[in-house]
Amino acid sequence: MKNRSPRLSQPVRCVKNAAVRKSRNGERFFLCARKARGAMNTDLIQRLFDVIVDHVPSERWRLVLFNGREEAVFLRTGPAGFETINGPDDEPVERARTVRQPVLDGKLLCHPLVVGNRAAGVICLDRRLSGRPFLRRDLEFVAAASRPIQAILREDVERYGGRPARGESPLFGRGCEFERIRLMIERVKNADAPVFIGGESGTGKELVARTIHETGRRSEHPFVAVNCGAIPDALMESELFGYSKGAFTGAIRDRPGLIEEARGGTFFLDEIGDLSPGLQSKLLRVLEERRIRRVGENQTRAVGARFISATNKDLEKEVARGAFREDLFYRLKIIAIELPPLRRRREDILPLAASFAVEYCREAGRDVPLFSPGVQELLESYDWPGNVRELQNEIRRCVILSGCEEIITEDHLSPRLNPRGESAPARPASFLEARAEFEKRFLRQALDRCRGRKTLTAAEIGLTRQGLFKLIKKHGL
Repeated sequence: MKNRSPRLSQPVRCVKNAAVRKSRNGERFFLCARKARGAMNTDLIQRLFDVIVDHVPSERWRLVLFNGREEAVFLRTGPAGFETINGPDDEPVERARTVRQPVLDGKLLCHPLVVGNRAAGVICLDRRLSGRPFLRRDLEFVAAASRPIQAILREDVERYGGRPARGESPLFGRGCEFERIRLMIERVKNADAPVFIGGESGTGKELVARTIHETGRRSEHPFVAVNCGAIPDALMESELFGYSKGAFTGAIRDRPGLIEEARGGTFFLDEIGDLSPGLQSKLLRVLEERRIRRVGENQTRAVGARFISATNKDLEKEVARGAFREDLFYRLKIIAIELPPLRRRREDILPLAASFAVEYCREAGRDVPLFSPGVQELLESYDWPGNVRELQNEIRRCVILSGCEEIITEDHLSPRLNPRGESAPARPASFLEARAEFEKRFLRQALDRCRGRKTLTAAEIGLTRQGLFKLIKKHGL
């Protein structure tokens, strides 16, 4: 991780000021009594943790538990010298906590204890003193043995942390791009001015619109969405504005339009760029006068909805070529929010994937599997042309194909992400074999990105052409 999260600053003070108890083998227990007194069933959790430590021997180990506000309320370490929270040892722990996926880095294994849509704790095992690497079977055992601990934390989460943290929206992320969007949503959620949301297909434009509605003062009123490209032009006017009895054949009663149904709430026009020129002019009048007229009526009615629109088209280009009204464009784009594609926020891929896995496993009534290190690497290196929607579909496929397995492996990925059909070795590799496998996979991905151009590949990964040719020959690529 490049940037360590500042969220652990308060937990550090909490743990440092907590009660400390020594145990056998130099183990130390830190318990913040003010935060966790009489709440967590720590004795049972420790006994289960002992099973993991006994079965997966390590020179050092650490168990950190967090409350609903992401404050560290319990820390068990062993032997002495592994109790610091902030330090060089904490980076993989923080990664496991934030992405809610295991970190297996040769001689360091960090496994998150996932409760709902957040990590309630992290198990960290360290073999860097002996140099003996962890194997895949070690990760699989820790994943299986940690299930009972997660079940205990699930029962206690409200008690030891007070109110649990709200689950984040599955299409939101943790990077600086989405921090900017969160700040914009916070600023505009209670305003009445129209909001325009742009971005590629699949980036979550409707979800942003719903978040603006649900977090603002209009949340108690309806959120009405319409896809401008899904309804024929002949029907769109009556759908938007409604009609009176006898206005046309089949109009046997008065019917309010979708804009009226959103009275007091939010009216969301998705794919606004597909709206016909005739309806564009009528929508412009509605925005200017804040009144509508049903088809077949002479009287007008007040409009009390807030308008939010979205499209994956470049409306400025559409205006330039005369396909979209310039005056309507400026009326809709008083406040603009641009959603970045997923390839520009790779730090969000694993947290989003974990959120989707939780969602689909809850629907299926099964435990949530974790992603193997190889799967994590493939997910983060893929460009996701379909953005979050494609990631969502990929995780759903993986959850289905993984059955009741504890870990999602490369075999479960679609050919788009794993075109060579690479899979985890049937038997765990030694350290030298694991390093060779990493080099081989790294070179393949670099060559694929550079379309086989070896000079460009060497420059991108920081090797000489001769050094690259040696590695290609070594691995038979």
